[in-house]
Amino acid sequence: MCSQSPRYNGAILLVGEPMRIRLVITMLAVTMLSAWSFCQGTPASKSTYADLVAKVKAGDKSVDFKELRFAYADSPGGPDTDTQKKAMMSALNSKNYADALKNADRVLASDYVDMDAHFAEYIAYRELKDEEQAEFHKLVLQGLLDSIMHPGDGKSFETAFQVIQVHEEYVVLRFMGLMPSKQSMAEKNGHSYDVMEAANPKSNEKVTLYFNIDIEEKHLKDALK
Repeated sequence: MCSQSPRYNGAILLVGEPMRIRLVITMLAVTMLSAWSFCQGTPASKSTYADLVAKVKAGDKSVDFKELRFAYADSPGGPDTDTQKKAMMSALNSKNYADALKNADRVLASDYVDMDAHFAEYIAYRELKDEEQAEFHKLVLQGLLDSIMHPGDGKSFETAFQVIQVHEEYVVLRFMGLMPSKQSMAEKNGHSYDVMEAANPKSNEKVTLYFNIDIEEKHLKDALK
């Protein structure tokens, strides 16, 4: 597992982001439903994190992004990149796209399943008119997000979204256009869950989403041994 705290719940893109980026998040979420058909089934054989990252970079569309995320969770991970993440978003908000890419590259070198970094690369490359790279990172972001949000719908314990770290919960909420209001933990049938109460700021509709946190709980317990 990465060196980031297992209970870290930061949502970097929600801090000080300009209205334009927030609108892009909403538009991107709408268009992220079927642009690339990723395999999300049970893999025939288990690949290593490095193997899967190499396949993604090579454009292999058969990669199972859930397997990639789980492989990252089981890997030693890379160095802490909180400083680079903050610099990445600061540069992106300042329209310094070259610096945004430089810092996003460092984040992805440590954690290739970091959705904030892929989002930053998508925006930066798009603004720099590099459509090929922009599309690539948008599709990787889609694959990672879809691997969390399918096949479950997150509306019950039985259909909970399975995450590898708390930050993924906030990414899901953001792309669903929801603002969190309360977070609690629950246990059911031997599994651990985060129960997130949130609301749609436009309609005021309140929703409750369930996230299976077995993987991060296991790593937290292992770290405390």
